[in-house]
Parts: sequence; C-alpha cells; structure tokens
Amino acid sequence: MSASRVVVVGGGVSGLATACLLARDGHKVTLLERSGELGGRAGAWEHGGFAFDTGPSWYLMPEVFDHFYRMMGTSTDEQLDLVPLEPGYRVYAQTPGPRHGVPAATDVGAGADRVAALFESREPGSGARVHRYLASATRTYRAAVSSFLYNPFSSWRSFTSASVLTAAPAVLPLLVRSLWSFISRRFSDPLLRKILGYPAVFLGTSPFEAPALYHLMSHMDLVDGVQYPMGGFRSFVSSLAELARAAGVEIRTGSDVVRIASEHGRVSAVEFVQDGRRQRLDADIVVSAIDEHHTETVLLAPNDRSYRPRRWRRQITGPSAVLVLLGIRGTLPELPHHTLFFSDDWRENFDAIFGASPRVPQPPSIYVCKPSATDDAVAPADHENVFVLVPLPPDPSIGHGGTARTGDARVTAIADAAVAQIGRWAGIPDLDSRIVVRRTIGPADFESDFNTFRGSALGPAHTLRQSAFLRGVTRSRRVSGLFYAGATSVPGVGLPMCLISAELVLKHVRGDHSAGPSEVR
Repeated sequence: MSASRVVVVGGGVSGLATACLLARDGHKVTLLERSGELGGRAGAWEHGGFAFDTGPSWYLMPEVFDHFYRMMGTSTDEQLDLVPLEPGYRVYAQTPGPRHGVPAATDVGAGADRVAALFESREPGSGARVHRYLASATRTYRAAVSSFLYNPFSSWRSFTSASVLTAAPAVLPLLVRSLWSFISRRFSDPLLRKILGYPAVFLGTSPFEAPALYHLMSHMDLVDGVQYPMGGFRSFVSSLAELARAAGVEIRTGSDVVRIASEHGRVSAVEFVQDGRRQRLDADIVVSAIDEHHTETVLLAPNDRSYRPRRWRRQITGPSAVLVLLGIRGTLPELPHHTLFFSDDWRENFDAIFGASPRVPQPPSIYVCKPSATDDAVAPADHENVFVLVPLPPDPSIGHGGTARTGDARVTAIADAAVAQIGRWAGIPDLDSRIVVRRTIGPADFESDFNTFRGSALGPAHTLRQSAFLRGVTRSRRVSGLFYAGATSVPGVGLPMCLISAELVLKHVRGDHSAGPSEVR
C-alpha cells in the first residue's frame, strides 16, 4: 500500500495512538493539537510541588495496552512502570451497613476468591453467586475483546464472521435487561450491588440504563485488578508522544483546526490557525480524534456531515463533573489510592444526572484518587495529592472552575460540599483546613477547553442504542478518507477504548475487516 498524507486532528490519547499506528505503517503523519500540551482530557497540572492528573486515573484492561505497545514494536514493561494496587479501592457508604459491626469502610481487592470472601461476609450465600457472576463477566469480556471491540464492522461480513457468531450466544441475552436488574436478581446487600454496578459510571451511564452486557466491567477491577503507572498517567501520554515522534509524526501544538475540506466526496485538506495565521495542509486521510459533535457541526460543511441534527437532539450524553485538585498538608491514611463514596439513594443520584429535571445530586456519590498513596513523586514530603470527581448533569451553565477559590459560584459550592462530605464520611474533620493547593474544573471548562458536547466529561452514554457499532461511525458516511477516533466514537469511553479506536482507523485504512486485535507485523 502506498504512503498517504495523513492529518490527525487532536493530540489526546486517541489522536496520539492513531498517529503512532499510521506512521508505523508507513504514512506521512502530521498531528494538530489546539492547546500547547498533549493528552487532551488525559491532562496534567503542576503547582506548588504537586503533580496532578486531570483526567483518567484507573489503569484497566492491561492487555489492550500490551497489544498497542506490541503494535509499536515495544512493550508495556519498556514504556511504563506499573504497580498493582492493594486494595484496588475502598468504599465508604453513606449509611455504614445493614448489620451491626459492618464497618463504614470496605476494602475491595482483586481475585475471585477474595471477592467471594468479601461478599460472603456481608451476605451469606453470595460468595458462590459472585463466583458465577465473575465467571460470566470474564466470558463476556473475552467475547467482547475477541469479536466486538476491535471489529470495524466495515462490511456485512463483519456481522457474520465465525468469531462473532460464536460469541453471540454469550452476548445477545445480556442486551435485553439492565445491569442493575441483572445484579439485583443475584444480590440483596445494597453495598455489594453498588460495587458491581458502579463501573457503569466509567461508561458515562447509569446502571439502571446500561445493558447487562456491561457486567463484563467487573472482570476488569475484581478479577484482573487495578494498576497504576508510576509518574501518573502523564507518563503514559509521554510514552505515546515519544513513540509518535520516533515513528516520524510531526506534532504541531497551538494549532486550532477550523475546517476539514473535501473535493468531489473525498477529504482534501485541513485548515487551521497557528500563531494567528490561517494555514492549510493537504491530506489524503484525515482522522478526527476530537469531540465528534464539534467535528460534525463546526469543522465539516453541511453536505459532508454523517449525521442529521436530530441525532444530537436525541443523544443521551454522559455526565459532566466538577473536578477538585487538592494539595493536602499531612497524611490521609483514611484514603487509599482509590476511594468511592456511595450515597444511599442511587436512583435519586442517577435521576439527578440523567433524568428529566437535571440537578446536582444531594448528596452525590463521589470518587477520590490519592496517587500519593503509591507515588512519592506527585506530592511534596508529608503532603498528599488528592483528586476529587463529583458526577453532574452535562450542563455547561454550572460554570467554570479556577485556582484557589476563583471559580464560578456553583462550581465552588459543589467543591466545598464535596470536601466537607469526604471529611465527614471518612472521618477527616480537619480536611478543609489542611488544603494548601486547590483548583477546580467545571462543566464549562470541558466545553471551552475540549469542545465537548454539552460540557460532558466522557461523551455519549453507553446505553444500548449508543453502544458498539450503534454508537456511531469510525469512517465517514459522506467523505471518503475521513475517519473518527476517541471517546465520542467507537468503541467508547476510557483509555483502552481510545487505543482500540485508533486501531479501528488503522484497520479501515488497511482494508482489514477482521473482528479481533490486529496481527503484530
């Protein structure tokens, strides 16, 4: 195959990964990134000796990373220093538990036997049931990876391949019921249900709406376990940038793409503004690795758009968030690397985010990451690095964040309430008084910084009608040579999905219709 001139729009994880794979395949690749930094939503911020990740913080699906690095002629071991987390995470419940003596804090480790022991301690008889649940999660996960996630569905043959037909009986029955109903039929304890249901948030949806297919997520945290790349997720982004440059990718930051042009139904060029000057790059292939809505509604001419306006009106958008980055004086033994704070009334929580009357959940279920539990490099001595995520409706009117207390009033109030809630539930009454660095990020920041639709932090929710090949396109329906990658495209949300989306673009360019991971050349 002859080399093509490729322009990748967006220097987040999916854009960098796509640039890496296409350049290694022999194409001449230029990557254009709007901001001055790479990583997109997998960003970083440093202040006062603290180094914060401002985006993804869970390292799951390690085999996807392993496969990507092999595709690039290297290995995960060469690129990252991974540490398994023990416990994988801790859970604090709003109400400690249904029985006397059950602690408010519950540590969750990895491995089916350990998970079964935890379940049995809270709900007699549930140990054997969770063994079966996790075995099903593992089977479904493997079927998804081998037959669906890496499948470009680029022809009708993609739907009738042997691997897809073999996997279908394990997958199709899980599409007709919700994840929550699937869990609730098997377990009664409220906390155990939430441990199995919370991964729906990673998918930008509610366990009451996500199909039961997504119980496969429990294979990732409860069977495989959770890891952390030393140096933070910025080390992962750095590895992608280094591999891209080594493969010959030209990376141009500060380049704001304003138009993707076409001629006679084929992509022809990308126009962008750099240093105040409008420029143009001719291209045989363009990959949009930014928010799909922005590409479709702003960068493309109306006749080049794959979707009608009603798609965006009907889209169920995943949640936004207020992020709170905190530098804390002293230690916080109450918080391990990952901590989840579960409110009692989940239906109320998720209705507040996804329902007809969007509002801030009261109280919200909160996620906290303390990477300084594992990595001394992310905080000064005798201090802690704390990242707080408060899920919210996708609503930019909630406002912008800021450093110290300079954010918009609603964002500041949400952050204040979250810090107070963490302090109460985890038993850290002086948490607020020990803050030495603080920054907030609000829904309006996601919209302005990343052009995300409705200020979402994640993209379209993984409902049944917005999953797998129903989620969208990886190849334009109108413009030959135009492809899509990233969290708003196929296969979905999360770092592993972004790596897979990059490989789907590679498959399209190669004309590879296979269902599973590409063979390493």
